[in-house]
Amino acid sequence: MSPDARTATDPGPTGATSDLLGAIDLDVTGMTCAACASRIERKLNKLDGVHASVNYATERARIRLDAPLDVHDLIATIEGTGYGAHLPEPDAPESDRVGYLRRRLLVAIVLGVPVLVLSMVPPLQFDGWQWVALALATPVATWAAWPFHRAMVLNLRHGQATMDTLISVGVTAAYLWSLWALLFGGAGEIGMTMSMSLDVGRSDAHGAHGADEPAHIYLEVASTVVAFILAGRYFEARAKRRAGDALRSLLDLGAKDVAVLDSDGHERRIPVEQLAVGDRFVVRPGEKVATDGRVVEGSSAIDRSLVTGESVPVDVVVGDAVTGATVNTDGLLVVEATRVGADTQLAQMARLVEDAQSGKAPVQRLADRVSAVFVPVVIVLAIATLTIWLTTTGDAERSFAVAVAVLIIACPCALGLATPTALLVGTGRGAQLGILIKGPEILEQTRQIDTVVLDKTGTVTTGSMQLVGTRPSDGSDPADVLRIAGALEAGSEHP
Repeated sequence: MSPDARTATDPGPTGATSDLLGAIDLDVTGMTCAACASRIERKLNKLDGVHASVNYATERARIRLDAPLDVHDLIATIEGTGYGAHLPEPDAPESDRVGYLRRRLLVAIVLGVPVLVLSMVPPLQFDGWQWVALALATPVATWAAWPFHRAMVLNLRHGQATMDTLISVGVTAAYLWSLWALLFGGAGEIGMTMSMSLDVGRSDAHGAHGADEPAHIYLEVASTVVAFILAGRYFEARAKRRAGDALRSLLDLGAKDVAVLDSDGHERRIPVEQLAVGDRFVVRPGEKVATDGRVVEGSSAIDRSLVTGESVPVDVVVGDAVTGATVNTDGLLVVEATRVGADTQLAQMARLVEDAQSGKAPVQRLADRVSAVFVPVVIVLAIATLTIWLTTTGDAERSFAVAVAVLIIACPCALGLATPTALLVGTGRGAQLGILIKGPEILEQTRQIDTVVLDKTGTVTTGSMQLVGTRPSDGSDPADVLRIAGALEAGSEHP
């Protein structure tokens, strides 16, 4: 996040209680899928003078205000849909979502794999294995799947349904059916060995079970589905954190402290955040320029590869502009600060990356619209499937299995997840490699590029020359050639 990305009008400490006009960013919590982001976006856009874009991958709402509006009204609107929101806090500790998901994923894998093996490999089934499977699957279907259950309850309180609704309903239905089958359906009788698979063709020729056939159990569904979905969420969270690390590493390129000159010419070392426009500061050889400014004393060569991509240092003299985070290579400079904080070029570069991550490409808006209606359609299809199969076959268990299959297969919904995550990771990786992407629509348009033209070699090379080989003339010793070349180079600064 840029040093000050709260609002375009910068409300400061009291900004939350004043009317805002311009642009504002809000961090949104509680979103679990693209449908959540789409729902919040629709709610915000219903407010007069509000144009909002909510990005699930960055968990941020970018809001443009055409009329004065209290930020409390924006936050209240988001909270009214069942989610949380607050102004960005640059110094706030980052939540360990990756660790949170990793712990639940490990539990789901360790307990869920034995359930799957027992259910699918009949030779390994022993007397009473069904109860062992129940004991193993219970923590997975409850504790490991708790994020899905909690999200479903919160959304249902507001009359909404998300991908978590599908997951929670599918897992809960499979677990409760299995529990009923074990307690009352005869599935837990000692000596019984059967496979617990979602094979809807396990009924007799008439589509119904015999009167003496016990009910089947689906504990492997209640456990392995949770593990699969948690794995997807874990890799998604890890990708988002790495993309955020790229943005943070870009900001870390700046200097941390600076030697400021007082009016009497004495130096004092202060944090770079305390630097003000008009202050004069010293930049010694090898140090980074603390902020954007103008050279008032001295001359030197500045390595501007961070900004321009050109690795060859550029000479600067009195009156020339210098950019924060660039490196002074040899001479002593005194620089007068012209831009500080969020106004510096480095901060603007970071804001450019953040805007690219927060924006939406046209294909992502299409995915959001589809995801918004996806969950209700799937639930309706599952209910219709249950009704039709129950009516035509009269077999409750077989009908239940098919309906649960519809819910389970629809759970992951990569459509709403893959697009924002791909944009987030793409822009973050670009920042790591020194490539700043102006917006998500630019990234999407790159699929049409078939030729790239660069105007200087420094953008595709390191700028550091290296000896790759020698070709001595006839009768010359390669070692002597290198010795002489090294002796000549020792007293030179030429590459």
